Amino acid sequence: MIARENCALQCLSPPCYELIYETDPLEEGEKDANRSQEYKYCMHKSNGGKFVLRIEDTDLERSTRESEEAVLRDLAWLGLDWDEGPGVGGDYGPYRQTERTSLYKQYADKLHESGHVYRCFCSNEELEKMKEIAKLKNLPPVYTGKWASATNEEVEEELAKGTPYTYRFRVPEGSLKINDIIRGEVSWNLDTLGDFVIMRSNGLPVYNFCVTVDDATMAISHVIRAEEHLPNTLRQALIYKALGFPMPHFAHVSLILAPDRSKLSKRHGATSVGQFREMGYLPQAMTNYLALLGWGDGTENEFFTLDQLVDKFTIERVNKSGAVFDLTKLRWMNGHYLRARPSEELTNLIGEQWKTSGLLTVSAGPFIDEATQLLKDGIDLKTDADKALANLLSYPLNLTLESQEAESVLQDNLSEFSTSLLAAYDNGDLIAALESQDSWKKWVKDFGKSLKRKGKSLFMPLRLLLTGKLHGPDMGASVLLLHKAGKSGIVAPEVGFVTLEERFEMLRQVNWETLSKDHPVKETATSVN
Repeated sequence: MIARENCALQCLSPPCYELIYETDPLEEGEKDANRSQEYKYCMHKSNGGKFVLRIEDTDLERSTRESEEAVLRDLAWLGLDWDEGPGVGGDYGPYRQTERTSLYKQYADKLHESGHVYRCFCSNEELEKMKEIAKLKNLPPVYTGKWASATNEEVEEELAKGTPYTYRFRVPEGSLKINDIIRGEVSWNLDTLGDFVIMRSNGLPVYNFCVTVDDATMAISHVIRAEEHLPNTLRQALIYKALGFPMPHFAHVSLILAPDRSKLSKRHGATSVGQFREMGYLPQAMTNYLALLGWGDGTENEFFTLDQLVDKFTIERVNKSGAVFDLTKLRWMNGHYLRARPSEELTNLIGEQWKTSGLLTVSAGPFIDEATQLLKDGIDLKTDADKALANLLSYPLNLTLESQEAESVLQDNLSEFSTSLLAAYDNGDLIAALESQDSWKKWVKDFGKSLKRKGKSLFMPLRLLLTGKLHGPDMGASVLLLHKAGKSGIVAPEVGFVTLEERFEMLRQVNWETLSKDHPVKETATSVN
């Protein structure tokens, strides 16, 4: 569902901004579209205007009620509430273009009577031939004006035969210019445009005509949209003049670019709001990040709530140049908003994620509370929580022992350390220490003294043998959680959780002699004096 913002009527007080969506995924990139809508929303809220949602559905082949509903869900999720439109009502309805066809016909007839449009009876084959001839002559593929000067007799003859026709707008000679809030004066030479269709042969209006009529009759005052709509603005401006409507305020923002500075498209990843929502992004992060693509408040601050954006936003601070969509930064920003949530809210969110993904059989409880607090610093998306928990529950001991990074730990008499650790497990001291943080800390201290080890010489081998990894979240909290997970039975069987009991059995099976040949023991070891 892609936004198609179009022309507005005039600068009223208070101003009115249109929020327009069309069920056509082939036109404007959705990230561009939602950024444009957000800019409109901020302008509307800060100036006391109305925010209007209009559904552009005249392309019957590609417009469905399902796609419309998806748009409404996305906008509601982002917090961009509309003052007028479907489900809300208002003074200027109806708000679906297919319900406004009689209005378009009325204005098309008005333009026909004034001579600004004429009937064109050209067939598709004739139009294609015109394009081919223009291409051979290296000319723009514009309409030749075959029916622009037809006599009444010629027109009546075709009407009598029932020949299908379109309404074409008669483009005047000369040039046209507008003042764009972002880009300044923009001008076009009309010689390269050609007379364009405003009503199809099936009686439905084309985009540039119906949106102009809609904006004029809905009292829309400001238009904010992507720069690729500038060609549409030319056609709409001509229609405004022909109908005698004052020109709206235009603001064409730059496109959002891919990392290679090409136009952002589906080949670069997710493009729809719904996709980002399913991936675990938060609406606060999406609205914040999209607003910063080409806009800033003049400070180094990067975090803005929607209310703060409304308070600080001005369209004059929007940059002309394209902004690169950086997914890494969006993830980082999402992590900020995720971790800033109240503890209970974050725990509920992560707990539901773990249950939904099938890692746990429950969504709440002491284990989930503690696991969320332990792992949250490594979570930027709620889906990252799955990987973080799965990593905590795994025990890749053999892979780690064979890694180059583990060589220094292996050389530090790791086999003897393992023997002592197994003895502490077998006599029950280690398991007893897992009942609380205090008892764990005391046991680690005593265990280190018994081995004459401290610091890295103590904690690195202990982490490796208990977690199977050289890095990770707090080791003590991790081991206590593993103990709780084993006792509670809330980990789904298919997750591959390796319990502490199973870990110690795996330790007994390690062939230290083979490992020692590959990693000779160092002559000296760190000891406690």
